[in-house]
Amino acid sequence: MNKFVKTLKNIFSIEELRGRIFYTLCFLAIFRLGSYIVLPGVDPSALTESSGGMLGMLNLFLGGAFTRASIFALGIMPYISASIVIQLLGMAVPYFQRMQKEGESGRKRINQITRVLTIVITLAQGSGYLYSTIPNEAIVINQSLFYPAAMIILTAGTVFCMWLGEKITEKGIGNGISMLIMIGIISSFPTAIIQEFQTQGFSILLVVELVALFFIVMGVVLLNAAVRKVPVQYARQVVGAGGKKRTLATGQRSYIPLKVNAANVMPIIFAQSLMFLPSLIAGVWADESDTARWVMQNFSDYTSFAYNATFATMILLFTYFYTAITINPDQMAEDLKRNNAFVPNVKPGEETSGFISWILDRITLPSAIYLAVVAILPAFASMLGVSSAFSRFYGGTSLIIMVGVILDTLQQIESYLLMQNYDSMMKSGNIKGRQNVATV
Repeated sequence: MNKFVKTLKNIFSIEELRGRIFYTLCFLAIFRLGSYIVLPGVDPSALTESSGGMLGMLNLFLGGAFTRASIFALGIMPYISASIVIQLLGMAVPYFQRMQKEGESGRKRINQITRVLTIVITLAQGSGYLYSTIPNEAIVINQSLFYPAAMIILTAGTVFCMWLGEKITEKGIGNGISMLIMIGIISSFPTAIIQEFQTQGFSILLVVELVALFFIVMGVVLLNAAVRKVPVQYARQVVGAGGKKRTLATGQRSYIPLKVNAANVMPIIFAQSLMFLPSLIAGVWADESDTARWVMQNFSDYTSFAYNATFATMILLFTYFYTAITINPDQMAEDLKRNNAFVPNVKPGEETSGFISWILDRITLPSAIYLAVVAILPAFASMLGVSSAFSRFYGGTSLIIMVGVILDTLQQIESYLLMQNYDSMMKSGNIKGRQNVATV
């Protein structure tokens, strides 16, 4: 406890870090306030609550703004969709690949294209949201005036959320876009745990649920931070070869950290976005076919065996697919060769690429199984009697996003603390230099 208090004191003793935390809290407060401002011309009492599926997941990410028909009803999700599209184009289209290699100028152009695509996606998603989610009885003004005005407001709200995310990244702490998603998820946690307490009461069952949640979170933290270290040896280099005395700098040993969960949460997002298709397609023939009715019934229930088996299988496939398109062993082997580095006992070039691919194939399988298990844990929790609102925190996309964002934020805070300690040691003169060269 004393160490925790000391760490807090150290955090708030650094002026820059204290200012960044303050800016982050202010920007997050603005985001949460906007999620409660309802679109002009909408009667909040006539709105219906989204129960599950993609709408329920979107509402969870947006902290309830989706079902409240707020000005931030779409939040940052169109920007996320645009970023995923640009990322996939960067892996397949040579034009975007060239921009990625152009350094800062290329990143600026990609960011500009992403912003424009965000507006286009917002207009498409906004029209679908207004016409399919907001009932006519909730609109209290002329509908011919409401829809154009609401489209402009929703688009402006998404652009403002995108600006908030960029400002958090620039002036705050952590990744701004991820912070906005995380705060939307966490905002529903107090309500969910209060509802669970009202349902279960202060009983052994509630204690068991909280203990199980704790160990699940710890497991996700461990697996999310797990890496496979590939050892790398840098070749020795001659320094001062033109003088009378030459020195040979000893080669350094390092490693390539290959994340076990390299795909992160993307396979779950891809699989979740496709899981509504079977019930949607089967609904066309539901009146004519028993099979179609069975598919529609089972794939509309996220606790059914068919739904979870299909969901887990798709996650396994998407994990291998996304890892394959995001990590290029050939490029990694080429970069090592260009920097005079090599993997011990492995020849540079093609053999190094094959060795890295061999490792990736073996660490991707446990990663895929882990993602599949985490994704279906909320269904098991719900079947065991946990309320639907509270069971969402037992796994799935929300838990992985929260753990990832919190870990990244803590790493940034730790880097500030290490820098502060380094500056203190430099001023006190406690650091001694050490040469790592051999005379030849």
